[in-house]
Amino acid sequence: MRRRQGGITLLGFIIVAGVVGFFIFIGIKLFPMYSEYYSVKSALKGLATEAGVARYEPSRIQDLLFRRLYVSYSSNIKREHVKITRIDNGWQVDVKYEVRKPLVANLDVVGKFHATQQLIRSGELN
Repeated sequence: MRRRQGGITLLGFIIVAGVVGFFIFIGIKLFPMYSEYYSVKSALKGLATEAGVARYEPSRIQDLLFRRLYVSYSSNIKREHVKITRIDNGWQVDVKYEVRKPLVANLDVVGKFHATQQLIRSGELN
């Protein structure tokens, strides 16, 4: 009597490994973009917790933000991506930027990111 064997064939294994490898490759390409975005969000939250930041001039706020971004190696954010507007009791900082990375051959992946933080005088954070 022959015993019936179950399992995956070599060809099936190669196909599964190729698909899994492709998704890992895409994840490796996307991870730095999202890591940078979370660094921006973290820098904005850290800026909001700094004492008296709502009384600073916009140029000083922008300088403090870029110092925090420099530490986290966030190289895609430029000064033109940061918009600081006056609100009732402080400032609102908007960081809106786009990252384009090559994926495969002539295909690119594009990430559009937007982070907002209010710098409030009364100590309340949004």
